[in-house]
Amino acid sequence: MTSLPAYEIGAVQHGSNRKIDPSKRPAGPLRADGTPDDNDRVEIGPTALAFSEWEAAGLTLPDLPSLRVYRLARLQEQIKAHDCAGLLLFDPLNIRYATDSTNMQLWIAHNAARACFVPPEGKVILWDFHNCEHLSAHLPLVGEVRGGASFFYFETGDRTAAAASAFADQIDDLLRQQDRTNRRLAVDKIETAGYAALQERGHQILDGQRLTELARSVKNTNELNAMRCAIFACERAMDEMRAAMRPGLSENEVWAALHAGNIKRGGEWIETRILSSGPRTNPWFQESGPRIMQAGDMLAFDTDMVSSWGYCCDISRSWIVGEKPPTTRQKELYQIAYEHIVENTAILRPGLSFDEITRKAHRLPEPFRAQRYGVLAHGVGLCDEYPSIRYPEDLEQHGYPGQLEVGMTLCVEVYIGAVGDREGVKLEEQLVLTEKGAERLSSYPYEADLLS
Repeated sequence: MTSLPAYEIGAVQHGSNRKIDPSKRPAGPLRADGTPDDNDRVEIGPTALAFSEWEAAGLTLPDLPSLRVYRLARLQEQIKAHDCAGLLLFDPLNIRYATDSTNMQLWIAHNAARACFVPPEGKVILWDFHNCEHLSAHLPLVGEVRGGASFFYFETGDRTAAAASAFADQIDDLLRQQDRTNRRLAVDKIETAGYAALQERGHQILDGQRLTELARSVKNTNELNAMRCAIFACERAMDEMRAAMRPGLSENEVWAALHAGNIKRGGEWIETRILSSGPRTNPWFQESGPRIMQAGDMLAFDTDMVSSWGYCCDISRSWIVGEKPPTTRQKELYQIAYEHIVENTAILRPGLSFDEITRKAHRLPEPFRAQRYGVLAHGVGLCDEYPSIRYPEDLEQHGYPGQLEVGMTLCVEVYIGAVGDREGVKLEEQLVLTEKGAERLSSYPYEADLLS
């Protein structure tokens, strides 16, 4: 038998032995992001429209092979720092971060049929859905693809305990092969039956979400290039949504334009459907619905878009529907929201603790505190991520320690709407933390007529 790293020995029994050099480029022509230029390829990604828009804008694209190496290394640094024998992932976005492998992401989010084992060194093992091995054939950091990670009732019914036991046996075998003394296994999310089966085998289960969130929180140049391109694509879809917006249309018809703009550029999905108009903007978090918009309504939304290469674009804007000039109250709400974003962006710098940000941040006028947004700021990457920075009213109950680092990407956001008022305003900006402070990643303009 060919000598393999310990975590790959199970390949002979459970899957194909895929020894691939992660530094080796695929044969044939490449796209600008370093992936194969193959019209029939399995790998999803940006479309010709997105590439042409990025080229016209002079944007630098990420190098996907190098980006994948960086992200896996970030996870493995955390595994070693926490003295774990490995990291077991079920969250589809953590699996994406570790492998860049995707498969029915939203369906898998509530049907845990995929898993990934990340060892302290070397390639990962991926458990995929039935007969889906081909979906990861292009990924050199995936050393092996297996099946059998499904142990939820819909899939396994009254055989769930047996399925979980068989999976736990595989994990136990992997850990024993590489280190018989270390029983510390970090797990992000797992079905109850799987958790019990791992504990029965003597594993000490640690919180894998801590490892993944800390790993994902700091981006390198490649990730930032990917995020800038993704945001540019998102903003072009926002342009198309704005062009579609007019009195007489439903909220859903306008919201659909954002989805269409995302998908035709190779984006993936939108995590929420938070768009509302007129009196439905207060209170916040009402979802896009059949309401017919009227001239002069405030329309507010949060993109929450998973765009190019799976990167999240989390931008909020508020617009006036039609040609009717804004009211004095609409201007007042908008200008308070804008001031909040500008001032809170200006205070951000490396080394600042989360509670210091809370203390230094722009203080919401009292009428708007009751319906304040859930956070002052939060991290963002493949989705909303660590950290979560709170308003003063929420610091004691929900705040936690930490500090900003160079390379963190953050969203600063605000909702301004008084209890009982007709409308509210939502704004949000996406940023990266540099040595000098916060730099905008999003560039969508604010409303001159609302700021005048």
